[in-house]
Amino acid sequence: MLHGISCAGVVFALFSSVSSCQQTSPGDLTQPGVAQSAENDNSPQPEGRRIFGIFPNYRTSPSLQNYQPMTSREKFNMAFQDAFDRGTIVGAALSASVGQLTNANRSFGQGGAGFGRYFGAAYGDLVIREYMKEAVFPTFLHQDPRYFRRGTGTGWSRLGYAMGRIFWTHRDTGGAQFNYSEVLGNSTAVAISNAYYVDNRTAADAASRFGIQLGLDMAGNILKEFWPDLEGKFRRKHGR
Repeated sequence: MLHGISCAGVVFALFSSVSSCQQTSPGDLTQPGVAQSAENDNSPQPEGRRIFGIFPNYRTSPSLQNYQPMTSREKFNMAFQDAFDRGTIVGAALSASVGQLTNANRSFGQGGAGFGRYFGAAYGDLVIREYMKEAVFPTFLHQDPRYFRRGTGTGWSRLGYAMGRIFWTHRDTGGAQFNYSEVLGNSTAVAISNAYYVDNRTAADAASRFGIQLGLDMAGNILKEFWPDLEGKFRRKHGR
C-alpha cells in the first residue's frame, strides 16, 4: 500500500510541474485518443513500464485509438505482472516497516516474526487487490482494466479525466460504463483482509481502508496521466 501513498505524496508536485508548461487548447477533448495536428505539443506521449523507475505501470495505454479488447488471459497476465513486480514487493516491505513502527496491528507483534506478519499482510493486500480489480471482476463483467491516457488538453481537464476514471471505465465491447471492477475489486479485497487484520475489523475500519484505496488509485491514475510528460521534460533538460 505504501507505493500508493508515495504516489499520493508526489502527484500534486508532478501535476503543477506539467500543467505549468501546458498550452491552453480552445477546445477540450472529451475522449482520449482523438487525433491532433502534428504541430500540437500536447500529443500523447508513450508510457513507460515504470514510474520513477520503481513502481509498475503495466496497466497504462497511451490512448483509445485502434482499440483492441483484452482477453481474459491477458487480464490475468497483467494482474500477475503488477502483483509480483519488484516495485510491489518493495512497496509492501516499506508499508510493513511503517506498520510495525507505528504498531498499527498489535497482534502482529514486534521483532523479525512481527515484521514477517506485517509484510505478509501488506503484500497480501496488494496481490488480492490487483487480481480482483484487474483480472477477476474485469473478466466477469467484461470491463477493460487498463488506464487509457488522455494526453491532450489543459492540465486541469486531464486531471479531472484521470480522477474520473476511478468511477468510469471502458467496456470490452466499446463505450463507457461505471467502473464496477474498481469498486467491487477494492471492496472484496477489504472484506478478505478482515481475516488477518484482527485488530481492525469494525465497519468503520473497513470503510476507511476502502476510501484510502480509492484515493490511492486515483492518485495513481494522475501519475499515469502526467508521468510521460514529466519524464520527457526531464530527458530534454538533461539532453537525453
